Amino acid sequence: MKLPPLKTLPVFETVARLSSFSRAAEALNISQSAVSHQIRQLEDYLGEPLFLRTGRQIRLTEEGNQYFEQISSALSQIERASEQLQGNEDTQLRLAVYSSFAVSWLIPRLPRLQRLHPQLDLDLEMLSELPRMSDRMGDCFIAINPKQRGFSSELLYSERMFPVCSRQYWQQMVDDLGQAGLLDEGPPEKLNTGWIQRYTLLSATSIFEKKNEDWRRWLAVEGETVHGTTRVQHFSHMIMAHEAARHHQGIALSNDYMFDPEDPILVRLPCHILNTGDEFHFAYKTSRRNEAAIRLLKQWLIQEAIRSGLRGEG
Repeated sequence: MKLPPLKTLPVFETVARLSSFSRAAEALNISQSAVSHQIRQLEDYLGEPLFLRTGRQIRLTEEGNQYFEQISSALSQIERASEQLQGNEDTQLRLAVYSSFAVSWLIPRLPRLQRLHPQLDLDLEMLSELPRMSDRMGDCFIAINPKQRGFSSELLYSERMFPVCSRQYWQQMVDDLGQAGLLDEGPPEKLNTGWIQRYTLLSATSIFEKKNEDWRRWLAVEGETVHGTTRVQHFSHMIMAHEAARHHQGIALSNDYMFDPEDPILVRLPCHILNTGDEFHFAYKTSRRNEAAIRLLKQWLIQEAIRSGLRGEG
């Protein structure tokens, strides 16, 4: 077995993770010159530069980044295997998750997780887009449609979208539609899709990464299109459109993890739903499937998804 100088690998991993020779020296409790020596030794062995140095700034080369992804994963596996053998398995996890899912669904449920599993130490990292999952980003992920070699996943939620607005705004709509002769007395059991465009639509670009695309797809389910006269207020993120709806500014598209049926301000309109095709999964490295912390978190997330109605029993 031909291996590089083994003591250079933790040094490389620390420098790459911290993007600093001085901070790596402090973290490893060795001198900065010793760090530089170990990195030069590893680069000489590999025959490739691992870092680009510009003044005091350093960053990984393309080869260094590829090497870091593999080395950090291998070092983590060695650490976990040793802890398991010693009976000191770590229950600290970094969970990378989309901000809207974390804020609206996960964070309010964390006290229950802490009561059930006080030994689990969970750190949340925010995802802004579908990631290339790696140990560098997190130990596990809640991601949309994750498909990556070496990872396993469990379905938590198949997304469906529906219109919501404030109860005040809904009453104004009912009164307006009644005065226009479109409604009999009181709220309708089902709202005509075409009537929606009489009011301000709150659109979130982040859902389908294109202006009006969320409403275009929702309307298309019943053969409608966005009219040129329809007032559409655009937001970069779904959370912002949702908040605007809470402040009586129009109608937003929401989903099951963002909308609480018992919300005292928001109401779901009696309309059809749009199945977006996005599936939220709990994903983790297959090689880590038997770790106690991964198993605990996976089991709890599935139970909570079922309990809250995001996922069926099956």
